[in-house]
Formats: sequence, C-alpha cells, structure tokens
Amino acid sequence: MKKLFIFCAAVFISASAFCQTDSAQENAPYLKYPTIPEFTLYKAPDSTAFTREDLKKKKNTIFIVFSPECSHCQHETEMLTQNIKKFKNTQFVMLTYLPYDEMIDFYKHYQIANYPQITMARDTKFFFPIYFRVRNLPSIFIYDKKGHLKKSFEGDVKPETLLAQL
Repeated sequence: MKKLFIFCAAVFISASAFCQTDSAQENAPYLKYPTIPEFTLYKAPDSTAFTREDLKKKKNTIFIVFSPECSHCQHETEMLTQNIKKFKNTQFVMLTYLPYDEMIDFYKHYQIANYPQITMARDTKFFFPIYFRVRNLPSIFIYDKKGHLKKSFEGDVKPETLLAQL
C-alpha cells in the first residue's frame, strides 16, 4: 500500500510539473493584460529614460526583445533596416537586458541612429523578458494603433509577415 501511495504521488508531481510548462505561456502577463504595459527603459545612445508615454500615439508599435550577440537578432535587424520604408506608420522598440556596452556596439554597427522609427533601449529591470515570457530571441510583439496586442513571434520573422499583421 505504501509503495502504491509513493508511486501515485510521484506520478502526480511529475504530471503537474509538465502541466506547468504548457500553461505558463498561456498565463503570461502580456496575454492576461493585452495592452502596452507601463515600463521604463534607457535609450541608446545617451541612457535617457523612455516610457510608455514616450511612444507616439496612433502608431503601431513593435517590441523586439533581442541580444546583440544573437545571430538571429542580427539577421532580423538587417531585414528590418533594409525594409524600414515599408513600415511608415509603425514605431519599433528594440530592447535588450544585456550590458550597455554591448547594446551600444550593436546600435553603432547597424547605424540605428539613422532610423528614427527605431528606439533601441536597455531593460535594466529585466521587465520585458518576464512580462513577455521570452523563451527565444528575437521575440517580437506587435501592438496596434490603440495599443492592443495583435500577434507575437519567436525567432526570425520576415518583414512581409510583420506587415501582414499591421
């Protein structure tokens, strides 16, 4: 009887652990509260604060969580900058939680200063990776002109796919 109880307890604990991983993404804060959250980031190149209030009104917003050393993130940035003219009514917020020096090197390498639609910033509080439950990089989150979540993606996404969601 004791062995049966221990076996059942082990099965229950294992099953609940596996259920947690599947439901964790479903319970992600960005899905529970599908509007742009309050946040504070620090912009490149000067570390000035950037908040939700600094977003342009009546424009689509695309958040891209990236790592400067990630090859997929580098490829996504190349595709984005090459096709930026197609995104006339869209603002991009590229954010990383990695050190400031790495972000600035990436900012300079891809000449982000030449693209006023793109704000690159550092998430010093690690807010967005938790809020979006980031599992892969880049992670992309599209919000419409009213600030409501439309779609999310993980990994490389072609500009045409992003445009189709706007």
